[in-house]
Amino acid sequence: MIILAATPIGNLGDASSRLVEALSAATVIASEDTRTTSKLLSALGIENRPKLIALHDHNETSKSPEIIEIARENDVLVLSDAGMPTVSDPGFHLVEAAAAAGIHITVIPGPSAVITALAVAGLPTDRFTFEGFLPRKQGERKSAFRELVRESRTMVFFESPNRIAESLADARDELGADRPAAVCRELTKMYEEVKRGTLAELADWAAAGVRGEIVLVVGGATAATLTLEDGLAQVQVLVADGMRLKEATTQVAEETGLSKRELYQAALSTR
Repeated sequence: MIILAATPIGNLGDASSRLVEALSAATVIASEDTRTTSKLLSALGIENRPKLIALHDHNETSKSPEIIEIARENDVLVLSDAGMPTVSDPGFHLVEAAAAAGIHITVIPGPSAVITALAVAGLPTDRFTFEGFLPRKQGERKSAFRELVRESRTMVFFESPNRIAESLADARDELGADRPAAVCRELTKMYEEVKRGTLAELADWAAAGVRGEIVLVVGGATAATLTLEDGLAQVQVLVADGMRLKEATTQVAEETGLSKRELYQAALSTR
């Protein structure tokens, strides 16, 4: 089988007993960086030295068939440098191909930067969306934020410390200066910090420079920021996807705080 295993995102003490057991017994490990895996084995005091196969963004497509063939006879442990493989890390294409080939896939759960940041951000956690890494180019990044203006769920992003100041400024310009957010850096590490505030406040704070691994959490749009026209657009998208009008207006009203009656009447008037 293929075993996806979450590794610590900073604090070595977060390595689960299941992870240690799997690393101790593994004969083959496919990992994002074999050097990082070797360091992890040593840091955990594990003497086992399995065969290591590099599996990263640049070779995952070509390496997947080889790993699948190995997994037909032996267990293959799959690791990323930190956190869960496949989540903004290598592994998705392997899992996709392995599933199509009928290979059993299982998971050893563990640390997640996404969930950790969401938990400490102080923003709604009942519904959220993970948007992965923000685009590097400013034009594409601004466009990505514009597409999320109406998103009512809490949004989680990964970002480089070298670009977080620019990204916060772009988010402020596109999502609104008063939108609540949190910059979570160095999660579970010695210098862990969670900076909360509006996008305008955080953009000013980050202008002086920010170090470390970054997760950005941004509050979703509220009824105060969503117009009836915005809500109507969401209703129309749901209806176009096959949902009944009354169900669509009820869902959008619950998610946005807009009036269900007004949404329904507005949708009827456009037909």
